[in-house]
Amino acid sequence: MPRRRLTVLAATLGLSALALTACSGGATSEASSGAGSEYGLVSDGTLTVATEGTYRPFSFHEGAGDLTGFDVEIAQAVAEKLGLEVKFQETQWDAIFAGLDAGRFDVIANQVSINPEREEKYTFSAPYTVSRGVIVTTDGDTSISSFADLSGKTTAQSLTSNWYELATESGAQVEAVEGWAQAVALLKQGRVDATINDQLTYLDYEKTNSPTGLKIAAETEDTSESAFAFQKGQDALAQAVDGALEELRADGTLAEISQKYFGADVTQ
Repeated sequence: MPRRRLTVLAATLGLSALALTACSGGATSEASSGAGSEYGLVSDGTLTVATEGTYRPFSFHEGAGDLTGFDVEIAQAVAEKLGLEVKFQETQWDAIFAGLDAGRFDVIANQVSINPEREEKYTFSAPYTVSRGVIVTTDGDTSISSFADLSGKTTAQSLTSNWYELATESGAQVEAVEGWAQAVALLKQGRVDATINDQLTYLDYEKTNSPTGLKIAAETEDTSESAFAFQKGQDALAQAVDGALEELRADGTLAEISQKYFGADVTQ
C-alpha cells in the first residue's frame, strides 16, 4: 500500500478514536453530574450531611481518626442505597439549622428530635432512633420499679433538663449535677437513689463500661423519635431517604449499626 494511503488511513483512525473518546468522556461526565439531580442536592451526585462531630456515640472522632458514629454510619448507608457519594460538614449545634436554612447542606444527621415546632419549619424523614426516658438505679435496688416509687427518693439531675421536671413531678428530691457522668458517680457512691435520663445515654454507657452495676428500673411510655431533617419542601429527597431507610430496616442494616453502638436495637 502506498505511503500516502497509509498516512491518510492512520489519520482517519486517529480522528475516529478521538471522537469515540470524546463521546465516552461526555457520557461519563453527564452520568456523574446528573446523579441525584431529581433531589435538588447542593452538589449533584453527593449527599451533603451536617453533623456535629463531637457528639459521641452519634457523631465523633476516635482520637485523630475519621468521623464515625451511629448517625454517621446510618447516613453513609442511606447515601449508598441512593447511589450517592456522601460528604459530612461538621457544624456546631447552635448553627446547624441556620446552615440548613441557608442551603449549605442537604440534611442534618445529628439526633434531631421530631417535635411540633420543628415540624412547622422542616421536613423530616421517618425516624431512625426511638428512645424513652428511663430510671437508672443500682443492680441491687429493688425499691424502685416505677416513677411513682420515686416519691421521697433522691435523684441526681441537671436542673436545666426535662428529666429534672419529670423527677420533681414524680415526688423525688433532686440533687443537682452537671450531667450524666456526675449523676452516675453519685449513684454508685450511694449518695442518691436513682437518676432519670435518656435510654440511649444509659445504653451507650453500659456498652462502653460494662459491667456497670446499674440497671434500668422503669421507663416512660412516651417515646422520643429522631430523624433526618431537611429544608421544608425537600419532599423528593425525604421520600427517597425514607425508601432507603425502609430497605435498611428490612435487610437488618439499621439493627446491626444499632447493636454496634448500643448493644440493642434502638431504631424502632
